Amino acid sequence: MAKSKIIYVCQECGYSTPKWLGRCPECGTYSSLVEEPVKAPPKAVQSARPGMGGEHRPAALKDISIQESHRKHTGILELDRVLGGGIVEGSLVLVGGDPGIGKSTLLLQMCLHLADAGVKVLYVTGEESLHQIKLRANRLGGHQGLMEVYAQTEVDRIEESILETSPDIVVIDSIQTLYADDIGSAPGSVSQVRESTARLMRLAKSKRHAIFIVGHVTKEGAIAGPRVLEHMVDTVLYFEGERTISYRILRAVKNRYGSTNEIGVFEMGSQGLVEVPNPSEYMLNGRPMGEAGSVVSCCMEGTRPLLVEVQALLSRSNFQMPRRTVSGMDMGRANLLLAVLEKKLRMNTGEQDVYLNVAGGIRVLEPALDLGIVAAVLSSFRNQAVDEKTVFMGEVGLTGEVRGVTHCPQRVREAAKLGFQRCILPKANLAACRDIPGVACHGVESVRELQGLL
Repeated sequence: MAKSKIIYVCQECGYSTPKWLGRCPECGTYSSLVEEPVKAPPKAVQSARPGMGGEHRPAALKDISIQESHRKHTGILELDRVLGGGIVEGSLVLVGGDPGIGKSTLLLQMCLHLADAGVKVLYVTGEESLHQIKLRANRLGGHQGLMEVYAQTEVDRIEESILETSPDIVVIDSIQTLYADDIGSAPGSVSQVRESTARLMRLAKSKRHAIFIVGHVTKEGAIAGPRVLEHMVDTVLYFEGERTISYRILRAVKNRYGSTNEIGVFEMGSQGLVEVPNPSEYMLNGRPMGEAGSVVSCCMEGTRPLLVEVQALLSRSNFQMPRRTVSGMDMGRANLLLAVLEKKLRMNTGEQDVYLNVAGGIRVLEPALDLGIVAAVLSSFRNQAVDEKTVFMGEVGLTGEVRGVTHCPQRVREAAKLGFQRCILPKANLAACRDIPGVACHGVESVRELQGLL
Protein backbone atom coordinates (compact mmCIF):
# COMPACT_ATOMS: atom_id res chain seq x y z
CA MET A 1 0.00 0.00 0.00
CA ALA A 2 1.33 3.43 -0.95
CA LYS A 3 2.38 5.65 1.93
CA SER A 4 0.93 9.14 2.38
CA LYS A 5 2.73 12.15 3.76
CA ILE A 6 1.89 15.68 4.81
CA ILE A 7 3.28 18.75 3.04
CA TYR A 8 2.52 22.45 3.33
CA VAL A 9 1.69 24.26 0.09
CA CYS A 10 1.52 28.03 -0.46
CA GLN A 11 -1.90 28.94 -1.86
CA GLU A 12 -0.44 31.94 -3.69
CA CYS A 13 2.56 30.57 -5.59
CA GLY A 14 2.46 26.77 -5.08
CA TYR A 15 5.69 26.51 -3.06
CA SER A 16 5.76 23.31 -0.97
CA THR A 17 7.73 22.46 2.16
CA PRO A 18 7.65 19.52 4.62
CA LYS A 19 7.17 21.86 7.61
CA TRP A 20 4.90 24.78 8.30
CA LEU A 21 6.25 28.32 7.94
CA GLY A 22 4.59 31.58 8.86
CA ARG A 23 5.87 33.29 5.72
CA CYS A 24 6.33 31.73 2.29
CA PRO A 25 10.02 31.99 1.34
CA GLU A 26 9.13 32.01 -2.39
CA CYS A 27 6.55 34.83 -2.69
CA GLY A 28 6.78 36.40 0.78
CA THR A 29 3.07 35.97 1.63
CA TYR A 30 2.19 35.49 5.30
CA SER A 31 -0.06 32.64 6.55
CA SER A 32 -0.51 31.21 3.05
CA LEU A 33 0.92 27.69 3.69
CA VAL A 34 -1.86 25.11 4.07
CA GLU A 35 -1.50 21.50 5.13
CA GLU A 36 -2.19 19.02 2.33
CA PRO A 37 -1.95 15.21 2.51
CA VAL A 38 -0.21 13.71 -0.50
CA LYS A 39 -0.48 10.07 -1.40
CA ALA A 40 2.42 8.80 -3.49
CA PRO A 41 1.15 6.65 -6.39
CA PRO A 42 2.72 3.21 -6.97
CA LYS A 43 5.75 3.08 -9.25
CA ALA A 44 3.80 1.05 -11.80
CA VAL A 45 1.25 3.85 -12.09
CA GLN A 46 3.96 6.49 -12.41
CA SER A 47 5.69 4.68 -15.25
CA ALA A 48 2.41 4.10 -17.08
CA ARG A 49 1.56 7.78 -17.42
CA PRO A 50 1.46 8.81 -21.08
CA GLY A 51 3.92 11.30 -22.46
CA MET A 52 2.83 14.49 -24.17
CA GLY A 53 3.40 13.09 -27.62
CA GLY A 54 3.22 9.38 -26.92
CA GLU A 55 6.94 8.93 -27.66
CA HIS A 56 9.40 7.29 -25.26
CA ARG A 57 12.67 8.16 -27.05
CA PRO A 58 14.16 11.43 -28.32
CA ALA A 59 13.77 11.99 -32.08
CA ALA A 60 15.98 13.85 -34.51
CA LEU A 61 14.40 17.14 -35.55
CA LYS A 62 15.14 16.53 -39.25
CA ASP A 63 13.26 13.20 -39.14
CA ILE A 64 10.03 14.65 -37.73
CA SER A 65 7.35 14.98 -40.39
CA ILE A 66 4.67 17.62 -39.86
CA GLN A 67 1.55 18.87 -41.55
CA GLU A 68 0.12 22.35 -41.31
CA SER A 69 -2.19 22.47 -38.30
CA HIS A 70 -5.75 22.77 -39.50
CA ARG A 71 -7.61 25.46 -37.60
CA LYS A 72 -11.28 25.06 -36.81
CA HIS A 73 -13.30 28.25 -37.06
CA THR A 74 -15.45 28.87 -34.01
CA GLY A 75 -18.24 30.67 -35.89
CA ILE A 76 -17.46 33.80 -33.84
CA LEU A 77 -15.17 36.11 -35.84
CA GLU A 78 -13.95 38.11 -32.83
CA LEU A 79 -12.98 34.92 -31.00
CA ASP A 80 -11.19 33.61 -34.11
CA ARG A 81 -9.23 36.87 -34.28
CA VAL A 82 -8.10 36.59 -30.65
CA LEU A 83 -7.12 32.92 -31.09
CA GLY A 84 -5.00 33.81 -34.14
CA GLY A 85 -7.36 32.53 -36.83
CA GLY A 86 -9.20 29.64 -35.17
CA ILE A 87 -8.73 26.67 -32.85
CA VAL A 88 -5.50 24.67 -33.28
CA GLU A 89 -5.86 20.93 -32.64
CA GLY A 90 -4.02 19.73 -29.56
CA SER A 91 -4.03 23.20 -27.99
CA LEU A 92 -4.82 23.98 -24.36
CA VAL A 93 -6.59 27.33 -23.89
CA LEU A 94 -7.21 29.04 -20.54
CA VAL A 95 -10.08 31.58 -20.31
CA GLY A 96 -10.19 33.79 -17.21
CA GLY A 97 -12.29 36.68 -16.00
CA ASP A 98 -14.42 38.04 -13.17
CA PRO A 99 -17.55 36.13 -12.06
CA GLY A 100 -20.52 36.85 -14.31
CA ILE A 101 -18.42 38.49 -17.04
CA GLY A 102 -19.50 35.97 -19.71
CA LYS A 103 -16.83 33.23 -19.86
CA SER A 104 -19.25 30.31 -19.78
CA THR A 105 -21.67 32.06 -22.13
CA LEU A 106 -18.99 32.66 -24.76
CA LEU A 107 -17.70 29.09 -24.63
CA LEU A 108 -21.21 27.63 -24.78
CA GLN A 109 -21.96 29.82 -27.81
CA MET A 110 -18.74 28.58 -29.40
CA CYS A 111 -19.72 24.96 -28.72
CA LEU A 112 -23.16 25.45 -30.26
CA HIS A 113 -21.66 27.01 -33.42
CA LEU A 114 -19.12 24.18 -33.74
CA ALA A 115 -21.80 21.52 -33.19
CA ASP A 116 -23.91 23.08 -35.95
CA ALA A 117 -20.86 22.86 -38.24
CA GLY A 118 -20.51 19.11 -37.61
CA VAL A 119 -17.69 19.29 -35.05
CA LYS A 120 -17.94 16.84 -32.14
CA VAL A 121 -17.94 18.78 -28.86
CA LEU A 122 -17.87 17.72 -25.21
CA TYR A 123 -18.86 20.31 -22.58
CA VAL A 124 -17.82 19.27 -19.05
CA THR A 125 -19.38 21.28 -16.25
CA GLY A 126 -18.52 21.19 -12.58
CA GLU A 127 -20.63 24.18 -11.56
CA GLU A 128 -24.02 23.62 -13.23
CA SER A 129 -26.44 20.76 -13.73
CA LEU A 130 -27.30 19.35 -17.15
CA HIS A 131 -30.73 21.00 -17.00
CA GLN A 132 -29.17 24.41 -16.36
CA ILE A 133 -26.88 23.97 -19.36
CA LYS A 134 -29.90 23.00 -21.48
CA LEU A 135 -31.83 26.09 -20.39
CA ARG A 136 -28.87 28.37 -21.20
CA ALA A 137 -28.40 26.70 -24.60
CA ASN A 138 -32.08 27.27 -25.42
CA ARG A 139 -31.76 30.93 -24.42
CA LEU A 140 -28.76 31.33 -26.73
CA GLY A 141 -30.86 29.91 -29.57
CA GLY A 142 -28.37 27.32 -30.83
CA HIS A 143 -28.88 23.79 -32.10
CA GLN A 144 -27.29 21.00 -30.09
CA GLY A 145 -26.05 18.89 -33.04
CA LEU A 146 -23.03 16.78 -32.09
CA MET A 147 -22.62 18.44 -28.69
CA GLU A 148 -22.50 16.31 -25.53
CA VAL A 149 -22.71 17.59 -21.96
CA TYR A 150 -21.16 15.89 -18.93
CA ALA A 151 -21.52 16.99 -15.29
CA GLN A 152 -18.39 15.69 -13.57
CA THR A 153 -15.56 16.96 -11.36
CA GLU A 154 -13.34 13.86 -11.04
CA VAL A 155 -10.37 14.09 -13.42
CA ASP A 156 -10.06 10.31 -13.92
CA ARG A 157 -13.66 9.99 -15.10
CA ILE A 158 -13.32 13.03 -17.35
CA GLU A 159 -10.23 11.48 -18.96
CA GLU A 160 -12.09 8.20 -19.51
CA SER A 161 -15.04 10.02 -21.07
CA ILE A 162 -12.78 11.97 -23.45
CA LEU A 163 -10.99 8.78 -24.53
CA GLU A 164 -14.30 6.99 -25.08
CA THR A 165 -16.17 9.71 -27.01
CA SER A 166 -13.07 11.16 -28.75
CA PRO A 167 -14.42 14.70 -29.23
CA ASP A 168 -12.66 17.33 -31.33
CA ILE A 169 -13.25 20.13 -28.83
CA VAL A 170 -13.49 19.84 -25.03
CA VAL A 171 -14.60 22.61 -22.64
CA ILE A 172 -13.91 22.30 -18.89
CA ASP A 173 -15.92 24.70 -16.71
CA SER A 174 -14.08 25.24 -14.45
CA ILE A 175 -10.59 24.00 -13.56
CA GLN A 176 -11.04 25.01 -9.89
CA THR A 177 -13.84 22.43 -9.46
CA LEU A 178 -11.79 19.41 -10.62
CA TYR A 179 -10.02 17.02 -8.28
CA ALA A 180 -7.79 13.97 -8.52
CA ASP A 181 -8.27 11.05 -6.11
CA ASP A 182 -4.56 10.54 -5.55
CA ILE A 183 -4.23 14.05 -4.07
CA GLY A 184 -5.80 14.53 -0.68
CA SER A 185 -6.36 18.30 -0.82
CA ALA A 186 -9.68 19.96 -1.57
CA PRO A 187 -10.76 20.99 -5.10
CA GLY A 188 -9.43 24.41 -6.03
CA SER A 189 -6.21 24.05 -4.04
CA VAL A 190 -2.86 24.67 -5.69
CA SER A 191 -2.01 20.96 -5.86
CA GLN A 192 -5.36 19.98 -7.39
CA VAL A 193 -5.34 22.77 -10.00
CA ARG A 194 -1.76 21.99 -11.00
CA GLU A 195 -2.32 18.23 -11.27
CA SER A 196 -5.65 18.56 -13.12
CA THR A 197 -4.15 20.96 -15.67
CA ALA A 198 -1.12 18.71 -16.17
CA ARG A 199 -3.36 15.73 -16.95
CA LEU A 200 -5.46 17.70 -19.39
CA MET A 201 -2.32 19.02 -21.06
CA ARG A 202 -0.93 15.49 -21.55
CA LEU A 203 -4.28 14.39 -22.96
CA ALA A 204 -4.47 17.33 -25.38
CA LYS A 205 -0.93 16.84 -26.70
CA SER A 206 -1.06 13.04 -26.98
CA LYS A 207 -4.56 12.67 -28.46
CA ARG A 208 -4.75 16.01 -30.36
CA HIS A 209 -7.91 17.23 -28.60
CA ALA A 210 -8.34 21.00 -28.35
CA ILE A 211 -9.25 21.73 -24.71
CA PHE A 212 -10.63 24.98 -23.27
CA ILE A 213 -10.51 25.42 -19.51
CA VAL A 214 -12.25 28.17 -17.54
CA GLY A 215 -10.26 29.70 -14.67
CA HIS A 216 -11.51 31.81 -11.79
CA VAL A 217 -9.64 35.00 -10.93
CA THR A 218 -8.54 36.52 -7.63
CA LYS A 219 -9.62 39.96 -6.39
CA GLU A 220 -6.45 41.38 -8.00
CA GLY A 221 -7.59 40.04 -11.39
CA ALA A 222 -5.02 37.23 -11.75
CA ILE A 223 -5.92 33.60 -12.47
CA ALA A 224 -6.55 31.78 -9.18
CA GLY A 225 -4.12 28.98 -8.44
CA PRO A 226 -0.38 28.59 -9.05
CA ARG A 227 1.34 30.91 -11.52
CA VAL A 228 2.65 27.85 -13.35
CA LEU A 229 -0.91 27.32 -14.65
CA GLU A 230 -0.48 30.12 -17.21
CA HIS A 231 2.91 28.73 -18.27
CA MET A 232 1.51 25.24 -18.91
CA VAL A 233 -1.24 26.27 -21.35
CA ASP A 234 -0.77 27.39 -24.96
CA THR A 235 -3.10 30.39 -24.88
CA VAL A 236 -4.36 32.64 -22.08
CA LEU A 237 -7.47 34.76 -22.71
CA TYR A 238 -8.79 37.35 -20.26
CA PHE A 239 -12.33 38.72 -20.25
CA GLU A 240 -12.35 42.38 -19.21
CA GLY A 241 -15.20 44.76 -18.42
CA GLU A 242 -17.74 45.58 -15.76
CA ARG A 243 -20.86 43.51 -15.22
CA THR A 244 -22.90 46.73 -15.13
CA ILE A 245 -21.64 47.68 -18.63
CA SER A 246 -22.90 45.73 -21.63
CA TYR A 247 -19.56 45.72 -23.50
CA ARG A 248 -16.88 43.07 -22.90
CA ILE A 249 -13.29 42.87 -24.15
CA LEU A 250 -11.60 39.51 -24.71
CA ARG A 251 -7.81 39.94 -24.64
CA ALA A 252 -5.08 37.44 -25.52
CA VAL A 253 -2.13 37.88 -23.15
CA LYS A 254 -0.36 34.70 -24.29
CA ASN A 255 -0.73 32.86 -27.59
CA ARG A 256 1.68 30.32 -29.05
CA TYR A 257 -0.30 30.27 -32.31
CA GLY A 258 -1.03 33.95 -32.91
CA SER A 259 -0.52 37.57 -31.93
CA THR A 260 -0.43 38.50 -28.27
CA ASN A 261 -2.41 41.43 -26.88
CA GLU A 262 -5.07 40.89 -29.57
CA ILE A 263 -8.59 41.88 -28.50
CA GLY A 264 -12.14 41.01 -29.43
CA VAL A 265 -15.07 43.24 -28.47
CA PHE A 266 -18.50 41.86 -27.54
CA GLU A 267 -21.78 43.25 -26.28
CA MET A 268 -23.78 41.29 -23.72
CA GLY A 269 -27.43 41.02 -24.73
CA SER A 270 -30.50 38.99 -23.86
CA GLN A 271 -29.39 36.19 -26.21
CA GLY A 272 -25.74 36.07 -25.18
CA LEU A 273 -22.65 37.81 -26.47
CA VAL A 274 -22.87 39.68 -29.77
CA GLU A 275 -19.78 40.68 -31.74
CA VAL A 276 -18.93 44.36 -32.18
CA PRO A 277 -17.50 44.54 -35.73
CA ASN A 278 -16.23 48.14 -35.45
CA PRO A 279 -14.79 48.73 -31.95
CA SER A 280 -13.50 52.23 -32.82
CA GLU A 281 -17.03 53.41 -33.54
CA TYR A 282 -18.21 51.90 -30.25
CA MET A 283 -15.39 53.55 -28.27
CA LEU A 284 -16.29 56.98 -29.66
CA ASN A 285 -20.04 56.56 -29.22
CA GLY A 286 -21.44 59.42 -27.14
CA ARG A 287 -18.30 61.56 -27.45
CA PRO A 288 -19.02 65.20 -26.49
CA MET A 289 -18.61 67.75 -29.28
CA GLY A 290 -17.09 71.18 -28.72
CA GLU A 291 -15.98 70.46 -25.13
CA ALA A 292 -12.54 71.29 -23.78
CA GLY A 293 -10.41 68.39 -22.55
CA SER A 294 -11.73 65.77 -25.00
CA VAL A 295 -9.53 64.52 -27.86
CA VAL A 296 -9.29 61.36 -29.97
CA SER A 297 -6.17 59.21 -30.14
CA CYS A 298 -5.30 55.94 -31.87
CA CYS A 299 -3.70 52.88 -30.27
CA MET A 300 -2.86 49.43 -31.61
CA GLU A 301 -4.37 46.34 -29.99
CA GLY A 302 -2.49 43.46 -31.57
CA THR A 303 -3.04 43.90 -35.32
CA ARG A 304 -6.08 46.17 -34.94
CA PRO A 305 -5.99 50.01 -34.82
CA LEU A 306 -8.42 51.34 -32.24
CA LEU A 307 -9.61 54.94 -31.85
CA VAL A 308 -10.27 55.98 -28.26
CA GLU A 309 -11.38 59.16 -26.55
CA VAL A 310 -8.91 60.67 -24.07
CA GLN A 311 -10.45 63.00 -21.49
CA ALA A 312 -8.67 65.45 -19.18
CA LEU A 313 -10.05 67.71 -16.47
CA LEU A 314 -7.91 70.28 -14.67
CA SER A 315 -9.42 72.31 -11.86
CA ARG A 316 -8.02 74.45 -9.08
CA SER A 317 -7.24 72.30 -6.04
CA ASN A 318 -8.73 72.92 -2.61
CA PHE A 319 -6.16 70.68 -0.95
CA GLN A 320 -2.56 71.23 0.05
CA MET A 321 -1.60 68.20 -2.06
CA PRO A 322 -3.33 68.32 -5.50
CA ARG A 323 -5.02 65.12 -6.62
CA ARG A 324 -3.91 62.99 -9.57
CA THR A 325 -6.58 60.50 -10.69
CA VAL A 326 -6.03 58.27 -13.71
CA SER A 327 -8.34 55.68 -15.31
CA GLY A 328 -7.50 53.50 -18.31
CA MET A 329 -3.81 54.43 -18.52
CA ASP A 330 -0.60 54.12 -16.52
CA MET A 331 -0.35 56.54 -13.58
CA GLY A 332 3.44 56.81 -13.85
CA ARG A 333 3.23 57.67 -17.55
CA ALA A 334 0.63 60.36 -16.86
CA ASN A 335 2.79 61.99 -14.16
CA LEU A 336 5.77 61.91 -16.54
CA LEU A 337 3.81 63.79 -19.23
CA LEU A 338 2.60 66.39 -16.72
CA ALA A 339 6.22 66.98 -15.68
CA VAL A 340 7.24 67.43 -19.34
CA LEU A 341 4.49 70.02 -19.87
CA GLU A 342 5.50 71.92 -16.75
CA LYS A 343 9.17 71.95 -17.74
CA LYS A 344 8.92 72.61 -21.50
CA LEU A 345 5.75 74.73 -21.73
CA ARG A 346 5.95 76.30 -18.25
CA MET A 347 2.41 75.10 -17.58
CA ASN A 348 1.85 75.26 -13.83
CA THR A 349 -0.13 72.19 -12.77
CA GLY A 350 1.20 72.19 -9.19
CA GLU A 351 -1.98 73.88 -7.92
CA GLN A 352 -4.35 71.93 -10.14
CA ASP A 353 -6.24 68.68 -9.57
CA VAL A 354 -5.70 66.53 -12.68
CA TYR A 355 -8.15 63.82 -13.77
CA LEU A 356 -7.37 61.68 -16.83
CA ASN A 357 -9.60 59.04 -18.36
CA VAL A 358 -9.78 56.74 -21.41
CA ALA A 359 -13.50 56.48 -22.21
CA GLY A 360 -15.13 53.14 -23.01
CA GLY A 361 -13.72 51.04 -20.17
CA ILE A 362 -10.54 50.03 -22.04
CA ARG A 363 -7.03 50.19 -20.59
CA VAL A 364 -4.29 51.47 -22.93
CA LEU A 365 -0.58 51.15 -22.10
CA GLU A 366 0.84 52.00 -25.55
CA PRO A 367 3.17 55.07 -25.72
CA ALA A 368 1.38 56.27 -28.88
CA LEU A 369 -1.34 57.60 -26.58
CA ASP A 370 1.08 60.21 -25.17
CA LEU A 371 0.33 62.94 -27.71
CA GLY A 372 -3.39 62.52 -27.14
CA ILE A 373 -2.93 62.89 -23.37
CA VAL A 374 -0.81 66.03 -23.84
CA ALA A 375 -3.40 67.54 -26.20
CA ALA A 376 -6.26 66.78 -23.79
CA VAL A 377 -4.38 68.34 -20.84
CA LEU A 378 -3.54 71.48 -22.87
CA SER A 379 -7.15 71.75 -24.03
CA SER A 380 -8.53 71.54 -20.49
CA PHE A 381 -5.87 73.87 -19.06
CA ARG A 382 -6.71 76.55 -21.65
CA ASN A 383 -10.45 75.72 -21.59
CA GLN A 384 -10.23 75.56 -25.38
CA ALA A 385 -12.01 72.85 -27.38
CA VAL A 386 -10.08 70.84 -29.98
CA ASP A 387 -11.41 70.34 -33.50
CA GLU A 388 -13.70 67.29 -33.33
CA LYS A 389 -12.36 65.92 -36.66
CA THR A 390 -8.73 65.75 -35.41
CA VAL A 391 -6.93 62.65 -34.13
CA PHE A 392 -3.58 62.56 -32.25
CA MET A 393 -0.90 59.87 -32.06
CA GLY A 394 2.74 59.90 -31.00
CA GLU A 395 5.15 59.08 -28.19
CA VAL A 396 6.48 61.94 -26.05
CA GLY A 397 9.98 61.77 -24.55
CA LEU A 398 11.40 63.41 -21.45
CA THR A 399 12.86 66.32 -23.43
CA GLY A 400 9.49 67.05 -25.01
CA GLU A 401 10.31 65.45 -28.38
CA VAL A 402 7.62 63.56 -30.28
CA ARG A 403 8.88 60.16 -31.44
CA GLY A 404 7.60 57.96 -34.25
CA VAL A 405 5.13 55.12 -33.70
CA THR A 406 4.66 51.76 -35.42
CA HIS A 407 1.91 50.96 -37.95
CA CYS A 408 1.18 54.66 -38.45
CA PRO A 409 -0.45 54.28 -41.92
CA GLN A 410 -2.90 51.73 -40.50
CA ARG A 411 -3.84 54.14 -37.71
CA VAL A 412 -4.41 57.01 -40.14
CA ARG A 413 -6.55 54.85 -42.45
CA GLU A 414 -8.70 53.83 -39.48
CA ALA A 415 -9.20 57.52 -38.63
CA ALA A 416 -10.08 58.36 -42.24
CA LYS A 417 -12.60 55.49 -42.33
CA LEU A 418 -14.49 57.02 -39.40
CA GLY A 419 -14.59 60.50 -40.97
CA PHE A 420 -11.64 62.25 -39.31
CA GLN A 421 -10.14 64.92 -41.55
CA ARG A 422 -6.92 65.91 -39.74
CA CYS A 423 -4.21 63.87 -38.04
CA ILE A 424 -1.44 65.19 -35.77
CA LEU A 425 1.41 62.70 -35.78
CA PRO A 426 5.22 62.51 -35.36
CA LYS A 427 7.24 64.13 -38.13
CA ALA A 428 9.15 60.86 -38.53
CA ASN A 429 5.92 59.17 -39.74
CA LEU A 430 4.71 62.00 -41.97
CA ALA A 431 6.25 60.72 -45.24
CA ALA A 432 4.51 57.31 -44.95
CA CYS A 433 1.09 58.87 -44.29
CA ARG A 434 1.09 61.96 -46.51
CA ASP A 435 -0.72 60.35 -49.48
CA ILE A 436 -3.57 58.70 -47.56
CA PRO A 437 -6.80 60.13 -49.06
CA GLY A 438 -9.41 61.90 -46.99
CA VAL A 439 -7.17 63.10 -44.14
CA ALA A 440 -4.62 65.93 -43.83
CA CYS A 441 -1.55 64.90 -41.83
CA HIS A 442 0.57 67.37 -39.83
CA GLY A 443 3.94 66.32 -38.40
CA VAL A 444 5.32 67.67 -35.11
CA GLU A 445 8.76 67.22 -33.56
CA SER A 446 8.06 68.52 -30.06
CA VAL A 447 5.24 69.46 -27.71
CA ARG A 448 6.01 73.14 -28.38
CA GLU A 449 4.90 72.70 -32.00
CA LEU A 450 1.68 71.07 -30.80
CA GLN A 451 0.50 74.29 -29.13
CA GLY A 452 -0.02 76.07 -32.44
CA LEU A 453 -2.02 73.21 -33.98
CA LEU A 454 -4.71 72.89 -31.30
